[in-house]
Amino acid sequence: MKTLFVLILSSLPVLAADQAPPEVAVVRAACGPNNVKFDVTPSAGQPPAPQPEPGKALVYVVEQYDGRALNPTVKVGLDGAWVGANRGTSYLFFPIEPGEHHLCADWQSAPWQTGPRATVSLTSLRAESGGTYYIRARILELGVRVYNVELEKIDPDQGRLLVDTSPLSSYRQKK
Repeated sequence: MKTLFVLILSSLPVLAADQAPPEVAVVRAACGPNNVKFDVTPSAGQPPAPQPEPGKALVYVVEQYDGRALNPTVKVGLDGAWVGANRGTSYLFFPIEPGEHHLCADWQSAPWQTGPRATVSLTSLRAESGGTYYIRARILELGVRVYNVELEKIDPDQGRLLVDTSPLSSYRQKK
């Protein structure tokens, strides 16, 4: 009986190791794999804003920072896969199916790679067919060389203004 008890107790850490903590599971559900990186260049000119495809919704993610020397690349994830990235004040957009979605913003890089920073920001979005949604990925300075990325849903009028005054991100996944 003692042997069985010891066996059960000793297997508990192994069983627990297979289950990620709830906060890690949420990040995995929204973000993509850690090893994915993007090359990003804000484009010149302003293309016309697209309309949602029939039966889909459209999401814009606008990166905003305070204009100092900071010029980070922020990856954007949707439902566990990276959909693109922004660099500096720029935007990207992508179509989504109607329903509940989980978005992620993660700081990929900045001109310097030192100093603590909180990298992941999450939000959820319930999309309706034909809807257009605006999300701001704001870079906040919390202290000397301490920054945070914060995702927030914003008013459509404010979103259109930010898109109209920001360059479109041209991005490709690094190989």
